[in-house]
Order: sequence, then structure tokens, then C-alpha cells
Amino acid sequence: MKFGVLVFPGSNCDHDTYNVIAEITHQPVSFLWHDSEDLGGVDAVLVPGGFAYGDYLRTGAIARFSPVMQAVTRFADAGGLVLGICNGFQILTEAGLLPGALMRNAGLKYICKQVDLRVETANSPFTSQLRVGEVLQIPIGHMEGNYYCDAETLRELEAEDRVAFRYSTPTGEITPEANPNGSLRNIAGILNKGRNVLGMMPHPDRSSEKLLGSADGLKIFSSLVDALASK
Repeated sequence: MKFGVLVFPGSNCDHDTYNVIAEITHQPVSFLWHDSEDLGGVDAVLVPGGFAYGDYLRTGAIARFSPVMQAVTRFADAGGLVLGICNGFQILTEAGLLPGALMRNAGLKYICKQVDLRVETANSPFTSQLRVGEVLQIPIGHMEGNYYCDAETLRELEAEDRVAFRYSTPTGEITPEANPNGSLRNIAGILNKGRNVLGMMPHPDRSSEKLLGSADGLKIFSSLVDALASK
């Protein structure tokens, strides 16, 4: 199996994500440059956090038109596994690979802190090693993490078990106080219809080693490795 990590002008979490795959899960991984349409035969694509093209206009708005994203769209449409983290989530919504949008945080301030996430589904290649109701500690770092979608899309996401994570209290309660950015229904991560694309605002790449304060994020990458190994 082989992973690919996208690199856009301004990406600053690409090496974090690469390190988790190469040094912690010990899997082959390569960087995929933004102006290339060649994914190099990878089995999973990781769209990292940070910035892309300076996030001019709005987050992900320019990156969606990059050659590599055209290739990622074809890859996802064919059933390939794609994980978007933070800015990666924003790019995936702009590219139409996930529904909804990421708006400015409700408080209009950048937020960088550890948060609690309740696992909403174990039925995906990204969450198979997790338990429904399990609470993970994973950090966020964003200005535009306020997830929004229309009422029909929300009904669809919830009816189809496509909400992957919600912001919660340490005991798993979904409360307004536990919501750091105003996201609709405390949503922190969602899946596409095919369940092969996941976007999430929190950073599992920054919580995959205990020395970082939590290793809970590693369970997401380990689930992905297991999914590819079982193919």
C-alpha cells in the first residue's frame, strides 16, 4: 500500500501528516505536488491542513482548481480513499467531494486548542478502530471551521450515518459549550455518500504520539491502514 500527501503553496501540515504515515504507521508515502495530475499510483490521498494558495478569496477556493485536485476527484469518484484534515476539509467541500461549507468561526477568532470529539460512526475505512460514543482528544487550529449545510443535506447526513465526529464534552455530551466554532449540530467531521472520503477539522496528525499530549488521532490513521490492508 502507498499513501500520498498533497502539497500546496503554503501548506504547513504536510510534513506532520507525512511523518505519521512514514514514522508511526511505517507505510510508504510520497508528497504529491499541486501542479501535477499524476498521483503516482497511491492507494490513499491525504489532503493536509495549513493553507493553500494563501487561502485567498476563501479557504480552498483556489486549491479546488489545481491539477492535483482534478486527479483527486477522479480518484475519489472511482472509490479511492481520501482524508481531508482542516484546510483539507475546506478544500474537499469547495471541490464538491463533500457537502456543505466551512465558514468563519462564530466568535470570528482563530482557535487553537485541544478539543473533545465524540465518535458518531465506526462504519467507515477511517473509523473502524473506533467505538461509537468513544471520546477522542484531538487539537484544532482554524479560523474557518464553522461547518454549515442546508436542512436537507443535514437530514441526509444524519439519516445515512455520515456524521463521523461531533464536538463534545469529555464525557461525550453534545452541548453548545462544547462547540468551539459554532458548527451546525457540533459537527466536526463528515463522510461522502460512498464513505470513501472523510473531512474533519480537528488534526489527527497533531495527536498521533503521546508526547504531543494525545495519541488518539493515530486510531484514524490505523483504521485507514487496516482498510487498505484488507482490500
